[in-house]
Amino acid sequence: MSLLENEKNICAVLKSKGDLQLEERPIPKPGNGEVLLAVKSVGICGSDVHYWTHGRIGDFVLKAPMIMGHESSGEVIGVGEGVANLKIGDRVAVEPGVPCRTCSYCKGGRYNLCLDMKFCATPPIDGSLANYYVHPADFCYKLPDHVTFDEGALLEPLSVGVHACQRAGVSLGSKVLICGAGPIGLVCLLTAKACGASTIAITDIDSGRLEVAKQLGATYTIHVNTRDCRELANQISEIMGCQPDKTIECSGAQPAITTGIFATRSGGVMVLVGLGAPEIVLPIVDASVREVDIRGIFRYCNCYPVALEMVSSGAVDVKPLITHSYKLHHTIDAFERAKTGEGGAIKVMIHT
Repeated sequence: MSLLENEKNICAVLKSKGDLQLEERPIPKPGNGEVLLAVKSVGICGSDVHYWTHGRIGDFVLKAPMIMGHESSGEVIGVGEGVANLKIGDRVAVEPGVPCRTCSYCKGGRYNLCLDMKFCATPPIDGSLANYYVHPADFCYKLPDHVTFDEGALLEPLSVGVHACQRAGVSLGSKVLICGAGPIGLVCLLTAKACGASTIAITDIDSGRLEVAKQLGATYTIHVNTRDCRELANQISEIMGCQPDKTIECSGAQPAITTGIFATRSGGVMVLVGLGAPEIVLPIVDASVREVDIRGIFRYCNCYPVALEMVSSGAVDVKPLITHSYKLHHTIDAFERAKTGEGGAIKVMIHT
């Protein structure tokens, strides 16, 4: 650790709503079962922007300064006692949510539902947008030599796509509708393709993002130009030549959810990924009498190994999602770009 004596640990700290600053903090030391990382790449997520602009997401409220960032990768430069799976020099992706490991949810394999989850950059837990960061070793995944740090950071949103497709039951021959072509919609598209979906349609109000979806392999891209949800659902069926049996809703917008229900084939599944208003009105009778299952997802669990295998094998290429890159000292500019989407921004990456 003596090599770090003259090093600085610059962190991107959200002081309060709208007040994001760079601040020097002490370099943390790894405890039992932990590793110290020299952070290399951190992606900006929509939730990061939301905390910055609103100071809260639902019940998670910023009450004290918090280091931002949870889509990260880095190099191991320090190892705490009891760590056997990693060594200094290893390049790793960081799964940002650390559960208690002992509750019924954890033992049952659904640790994402753990009531004692500590998730990076979710108040009051500090994130990883810093030069140095400490994390439990068992939630760090070693990257093969040919997988870049940027790709390692993108395992986080890709894991959301993996979990969404698993919850939807996407498999060989599935006909999939994805509502919303933002970063999460696009990773769901990539994952559905890798799962063997035969037809994938994706909707959005932004023609630029639909063009990206087309380049990433969407069978059909559908520009939303009507507020009539039933009409849009009919358009979707006509364009696809059938009703989708799996719908993955990634916008959180009430009209998109309503459209998703109307569009989904009877007996099919709709998964809610996007988070919008806490309460909305839905055509629940339509879903009920047609046995359209509506399922939620919360982050992901046991998905990082799958996401890493998808990237390392070449089954999924996440690199085209990265449209803009910034250095740590330009963090404010990076957040502004992610907020406005200027220049066709999809995934903004910060290199520390």
